[in-house]
Amino acid sequence: MTGTITSSNYAMTLDELKRHVRAARFQAQRKANTELLMLWWKLGRTILQRQSTEQWGTGILHRLAHDLRAEFPSMKGFSVANLRYMRRFTIAWPNEGLIRQRPVGELPWGHIIELLDKLQDRELRDWYAEKDVVNGWSRPVLAHQITTKLHERESAAPANFSGVLEQRGSELAQQLTKDPYTLDFLAIDSDAGERELEGRLVDRIIDTLRELGPGYAFVGRQVHFDVDGDDFYVDLLFFHVEQLRYIVIELKTSKFDPRDAGQLGFYVTLVDDKLRIPDKHEPTVGIMLVAGKNDAVVRYALASTTQPMAVSRYELTREAQAALPDEETIARAFTEELAQKPEGIAALLEEGIVRGRGKD
Repeated sequence: MTGTITSSNYAMTLDELKRHVRAARFQAQRKANTELLMLWWKLGRTILQRQSTEQWGTGILHRLAHDLRAEFPSMKGFSVANLRYMRRFTIAWPNEGLIRQRPVGELPWGHIIELLDKLQDRELRDWYAEKDVVNGWSRPVLAHQITTKLHERESAAPANFSGVLEQRGSELAQQLTKDPYTLDFLAIDSDAGERELEGRLVDRIIDTLRELGPGYAFVGRQVHFDVDGDDFYVDLLFFHVEQLRYIVIELKTSKFDPRDAGQLGFYVTLVDDKLRIPDKHEPTVGIMLVAGKNDAVVRYALASTTQPMAVSRYELTREAQAALPDEETIARAFTEELAQKPEGIAALLEEGIVRGRGKD
């Protein structure tokens, strides 16, 4: 007796079969990629050994490239440049067996080329290779993360997590931070206002989430809260799907002011009370992104609050930041100007006072 085929159980069966096919295809692709990497490694090792023992010059690579292409016309990868990369691959990871056990063995060849071109330190290459595998970066994203020195920025923002969260939670919360955040993908200049910056972050939400890090899910922009008739709006609200916690992000296009910590702390308390489910969610944390900061001032400000938060600088363009003169240079130029024009001191001071009032 045959059973009745319903649309629901057929759909479930088809979905299961699709999962099996995709899983098998993915495993086959991974294995094929690893075997290709091992082939490139073996070719690089052979070339390296022959050039060492036979005293072959660099011209031999052109001959090898020509003969390999002639023998395997349908196979790509036998250019002179690629043969050089194979040789460098062997030098960078000299142990054949460990390649299969390390993240580098799971990377596409183009990603390995980025590691070889942009990094000289073996430990850093392995660090970025692991991050690449875990996060599934594209080649341009890998290049961007290396260029912006993710290994120095990750978990680097000054925070008070260790003083207000239990140890495990503090360590996890710190992993959510970077300092600085590189927002050059927004394509706006340093004169942009907070609303424009906020809007561009939402418009480019995929790039924003990539820069924030893995696990972030976007909840909303200008999230509204009514507190007994008073309206409050959180700039950006995220939820971390791995740590199961809300993350409040506030934007300041100015230098950090200790009063900013009070505002961020208020929003963290609000989200914690209104949205967080105590039995399911970890404590809410806040991250303030500012145009500039004095780390000593940040530490004092964060020490005076019981709400978990961090303060990080953002960069819109690294080139523009690098082009700005430092404080010492500005102060020296200012002093030299006053020395040349002592009669202008009063006018300059008055102008400074007026400008200062205009900001309050």
